[in-house]
Amino acid sequence: MPKADSPTGFKQLQNTALFTPFKLGPIQLEHRIVQAPLTRMRATKESEGVTVPNDLNVEYFSQRASKGGLQLTEATEIAKFAGGYPGAPGIFSDSQIAGWKQVTDAVHAKGGYIFCQLWHTGRASPPSFRSGQQPVSSSDIPMDGSWADGTVCAEHPPRALTVEEIQQIVKDFGSAAKKAREAGFDGIEIHGANGYLLDQFLHDNVNNRTDQYGGSVENRTRLPLEVIEECSKAIGADRVGIRLSPYNYFQSTKDSNPNKHWEYLCEKIATLPQDVRPVYVHMVEPRFDEVLDEQAKMDALSAYTSSGGKGVEAEATVKVKGNTLINFRNTLKKGGVKFIAAGGFNRDNAAPKIESGDADLIIFGRWFIANPDLPKRLAEGLELNQYDRSTFYGGNAKGYTDYPFYGQNVSA
Repeated sequence: MPKADSPTGFKQLQNTALFTPFKLGPIQLEHRIVQAPLTRMRATKESEGVTVPNDLNVEYFSQRASKGGLQLTEATEIAKFAGGYPGAPGIFSDSQIAGWKQVTDAVHAKGGYIFCQLWHTGRASPPSFRSGQQPVSSSDIPMDGSWADGTVCAEHPPRALTVEEIQQIVKDFGSAAKKAREAGFDGIEIHGANGYLLDQFLHDNVNNRTDQYGGSVENRTRLPLEVIEECSKAIGADRVGIRLSPYNYFQSTKDSNPNKHWEYLCEKIATLPQDVRPVYVHMVEPRFDEVLDEQAKMDALSAYTSSGGKGVEAEATVKVKGNTLINFRNTLKKGGVKFIAAGGFNRDNAAPKIESGDADLIIFGRWFIANPDLPKRLAEGLELNQYDRSTFYGGNAKGYTDYPFYGQNVSA
């Protein structure tokens, strides 16, 4: 048996629950560490509205692949101008499918698995990211503050989507799921969190519609549920997950009762027919630092895309006593839906989360950015590289593929 502590003094986690096998739909994982869906903005612009994965992206994901490990891609556009973030890839053109195929081949060559996270940003992207097109959302309520390009959100309020447009977006998600499978992805994750389009329908301070997609919680959850069903029918429910963030009040989303409303959504998910019930739900912990992380993200994005704009203002809400993901976890568990937890996990608190039964898999974000061999380092109790936040968004290989594997920077 290995010693509890490594020569570096850190606890070895290889004999903890974090390194036990787990079956997620059709894939057999060898450990519970999952690479977060991290926007890195390093894909190549091919034409207006079309950004394609490149060789640098292949290297990045290949570096972080591990035998029996799961990776989630950065948020990926389901259609032209669905997001428009500079350097953020899509999955709707032949060239994008070909680019992603190189990524998935590289991950599979190392025995790993990879899901593609699919998004539509809605009102979270300014017109300049969409070739001048007006943003769309659940309603015409703009975000507070300014976008990353310095434009004041209130000066360009979103247009409420028509029912026909909503139904087309549902189809776009399903089409993107099929194309992700064509590109070799093992599955997809629907981005229903962090103030992006699906989240704009969920939050009652954003969605003021009076039709079947607004008003009651039953109506506000309709679109995410329709997207889940569409993607499940397209590629199989056992290859579909969704990310949700009940407590992450980012991009001016602030629901009046997240515990009650997301509990309803989880009940609906858990009781969907088996053939359209997603294999997992991925949720963000109710931690104060999640808001700060998102604010830092937008500040970095602003510096990359504009000259002096302060970026989107997120509300730094205090942690509310009693907020917890456990109730959502228990509701989903009744329907056999697996649970992935994200938000501030490290070598000390990840294994206990699995051991307690409060999550099946654990997301690592910043530590995976800086440590391409993170599972090995955690298993063997090795020291971690520190991350450089200034290189998170946009740029080149610096801060992306130049973080060393363990031993490359260790003196003999």
